[in-house]
Amino acid sequence: MSLRLQAQSLACERDDRWLFRDLDLDIRAGEIVRVEGPNGSGKTTLLKILSGQLADYEGELFWSERPMREARESFLANLLYLGHAPGVKAALTPLENLAWYQALSGEKPSEAARFRALEEVGLVGFEDVPAGQLSAGQQRRVALARLILTPRALWVLDEPFTAIDRDGVAALERRLVEHARSGGCVLVTTHHELTPCAELRRIRLGGGGADDGI
Repeated sequence: MSLRLQAQSLACERDDRWLFRDLDLDIRAGEIVRVEGPNGSGKTTLLKILSGQLADYEGELFWSERPMREARESFLANLLYLGHAPGVKAALTPLENLAWYQALSGEKPSEAARFRALEEVGLVGFEDVPAGQLSAGQQRRVALARLILTPRALWVLDEPFTAIDRDGVAALERRLVEHARSGGCVLVTTHHELTPCAELRRIRLGGGGADDGI
C-alpha cells in the first residue's frame, strides 16, 4: 500500500464564512506538510477533517487512491492524531496514560514499551507521578510519547511544540524528519518555525482557499 492522503475540492464554512474552498491536497510518504495561516483561517478544522473527526465539509477525501468511505478502516489503522491539548488524564501517571492509549488503539499492552517511550521523551523519574502534578511541558511530552509507543504511518499533529523546551523542540524536529525519511508522513500545524529540510512542504490557508508553498 502506498501512503497517500488526497483531498479534492475541499471546502468548509463556519458562521457564514468560508474557511477554505476549492482546496486540493496530495500528501505522500516522505513528506512533512506544514499547514500555515493566520488565526481563524481553519488550520485545526482542516486537520480534523483530514483525520476523520469532522464530517461537515464539501469535497472528497481519498486514502491510497481509494475513496475514504471505502478505505476508512485502513486509514484509521495508519493514523496517529495529536490535538492541540495534550489529552492526558490528570489523575493518571504517565505510565497509566500510555497504558490507556495502548488499550484505546487496540495494541498489546507492554510496560517495557511504555518505559522506553517515556525515556525517549525525557520523562525518566516521572513515570509514577500523577500527570496533574507535571508541568505543561511534561504533560506535552507524555502525549508525544505516543509517537514512539504507537507505530503509525501518518501523523497528524496540531501544535505539537506547545510548551516544550528547546531540547524538546530539537528532539521533536529530529523525530519528524526521521519519520518522513523512514517512509512515513507528517501533517502539522505549528507556530514554531521548522528548520528547513528537503522533506518540508508548506500549505498556507487564508482568503478562502490555499496556496501550496512547495
